[in-house]
Amino acid sequence: MTSTTNTGPSNTSLTSAGLSLSPEQLAAEIESGRISVIDVREPMEYVGGHIAGSHNIPLSRLGSSSLPEGPLVLVCQSGNRSERGLATLLRGGHPHPLADLEGGMGAWQQAGLPMKRRQGAPLPLMRQVQIAAGSLVLLGVFLSQTVAPGWIWLAGFVGAGLTFAGVSGFCGMARLLAVMPWNRVRA
Repeated sequence: MTSTTNTGPSNTSLTSAGLSLSPEQLAAEIESGRISVIDVREPMEYVGGHIAGSHNIPLSRLGSSSLPEGPLVLVCQSGNRSERGLATLLRGGHPHPLADLEGGMGAWQQAGLPMKRRQGAPLPLMRQVQIAAGSLVLLGVFLSQTVAPGWIWLAGFVGAGLTFAGVSGFCGMARLLAVMPWNRVRA
């Protein structure tokens, strides 16, 4: 799928499939009431901060869920999942115009646009991974200096896991943390 970036003014309406909208363009489209926003992140990510009025339909359920009528804009954290969601809907012959948020929720936040957050929502998953990985590395280094040198392998194992996650896009620690009791939420 070839994605075209819409660089026109923010009052440009969503008229063709496969556009990427800037955060400012999406905000203008939301204000006009002409589009529906579909957040394809997992529920725990969604409750941690989302665009007001958006619908949470995780990417894994996007092809089998009923969607609002009319033009849709897909949103995720970085833009990767929303691009995959666009491809899924286009392959399925979605009848209405589609777009995604260029740069995802990260770009939305950087633009200073408002987000809605559920009270008591868990920390974002990436922050949980950073806390867990950093703690395990520190623990491995500390134990290797105070208990036995072999504990340094704990730090090495975590480093290898993070490297694999960066190269492959699969983070086992994130998958494990996502199923922890404190991360079980309903959107």
